Amino acid sequence: MAKVTHLRYVGISVPAFEQEVGFYSGIWGLQLVEKDKDIAFLAAEGSPEHYILRVRAGPDKRLDVVGFGAADRTAVDWLAEELAEAGVKLVAEPARLQTPGGGYGFRFFDCDGRVVEVSSDVEPGPYREIQPEEGIPVKLSHVVLNSPDVERTKAFYEQMLGFRLSDWLLDIMCFLRCNPEHHCLAIIRGPYPSLNHVSFEMRGLDEFMRGAGRLMRRGYRLIWGPGRHGAGNNTFAYFLDPNANVCEYTTELERIYDEENYQPRIWSMIPEEVDRWGTANTDPMLYNYMSNSPDRGLWTPPPV
Repeated sequence: MAKVTHLRYVGISVPAFEQEVGFYSGIWGLQLVEKDKDIAFLAAEGSPEHYILRVRAGPDKRLDVVGFGAADRTAVDWLAEELAEAGVKLVAEPARLQTPGGGYGFRFFDCDGRVVEVSSDVEPGPYREIQPEEGIPVKLSHVVLNSPDVERTKAFYEQMLGFRLSDWLLDIMCFLRCNPEHHCLAIIRGPYPSLNHVSFEMRGLDEFMRGAGRLMRRGYRLIWGPGRHGAGNNTFAYFLDPNANVCEYTTELERIYDEENYQPRIWSMIPEEVDRWGTANTDPMLYNYMSNSPDRGLWTPPPV
């Protein structure tokens, strides 16, 4: 049984702060919730999460924090105690959160040195039903992490947070779930720990294409897509943000309801399984973009 309920938000630090905030609050389609001179919180209009993306100004590009939800304060306290007893290094003990929406949570390092937050009782933000033809994100879909040791990182999230394996892509990428959605977290083998990409869910196929088309018309290069993956059966359109982080529009992610009988699959790298439609443009630098630069914040908590 998963000890977390869902992916709440991803926090990044970037040198080009104003450009990053302008991109995500503008052409990408998120809503600016709160901003000061060096940190911004952005929401998806279709999601009750108070924010789904946190952007902080910093000298180095890094993944600041990955935030997951928990059922309640008791679940937060119990998990913090369990992790500490297992030898996981806590960054912050359970306490009231001082970020938009408040809540109650704690932070710890995963086995690669990333900061992870688990929280509950965050005040919902205003949200609405995204309408047909609106090519803006409904919610945060998933985050993909690069790790030189996929098996170890997979085991950490399974054993410590209760994630379940949905599928493998060969032996280089695993897809993990904590609720019926096929994955909110995936780990792929890379040369060093870093952020691979952050994915945002659209209302449907038409809205997915409209969102991707809006960026292309404005001159943003589509580095992979549009297409449909085998693992997860979700659509994909990948772009680069102003700090060269990879961001994705997606929709129609598979859901797994039969926990008792579901068996993880192993997908291959043949084109018919990686790009089931056969429509995706692939940038020759795709691997380099998704490898990203080495994370400069490992084993170092962000200042906020």
